[in-house]
Amino acid sequence: MLKTGDRKASSGRINRLLYKKMGRAINDYGMLSAGDKILIAVSGGLDSLAMLKLFEMRQKAIPVSFDAVACFVDINFIKTNCARLCDFLDTCSFKYVKREIKMEPGSGCFWCSWNKRKVLFETARQHGCNKIALGHNFDDMTETVLLNLFFRGEISSSPPSLSMFSGEITLIRPMCYIEKEEVKEFASYWDLSSKAGRCPYENDNRRNSVREIIKGLEKDCPFVKKNIFRSLRRIKKDYLL
Repeated sequence: MLKTGDRKASSGRINRLLYKKMGRAINDYGMLSAGDKILIAVSGGLDSLAMLKLFEMRQKAIPVSFDAVACFVDINFIKTNCARLCDFLDTCSFKYVKREIKMEPGSGCFWCSWNKRKVLFETARQHGCNKIALGHNFDDMTETVLLNLFFRGEISSSPPSLSMFSGEITLIRPMCYIEKEEVKEFASYWDLSSKAGRCPYENDNRRNSVREIIKGLEKDCPFVKKNIFRSLRRIKKDYLL
């Protein structure tokens, strides 16, 4: 069991690590500019709650002035402790809004995601936000590369920054350098797990299959996830069809 001093050192380390990784992603992809108003998408999962906390830390520490609104999209069949989550959002320094989506259980991941995205765009416009922050982490990004390759026959991922509607709104993924295990450690320190919900599609068979493939490859190549991520910026067009 960690002693008090060890726990403080550990918490300081994970806070600095995630803050630094998020900052590097923001700088690498030009995600944040003075005067931005960001809609922070809060699904109730650990990634989005960690992202919200990191944005709070960043706003207090950096000279770039920006504003943000947290948007919790409550989907009726996703098991989320709404009361506890809303209590947590009340303590945040950013204003928050709650939006509800009514869907039939079993509607599928695609339609759930599509409806969520539609609500986020509408809410961003209502609140004058020019950017929407999504909580996809490093593992999500690398898994998506293989999912698209294996099941859609294309080489693509979820870009860290994507301009939409002729530049009216930009989707940003500031967690793209942060690994899932790092999010869990950060969430444990801030007690985010008690507020988080579980998506019924989080154990999607295809994504789980890809996850297991990556785990198997990591036994021989510990850097396999980093190599998958890097490959998207190292495309040799002369060797493609």
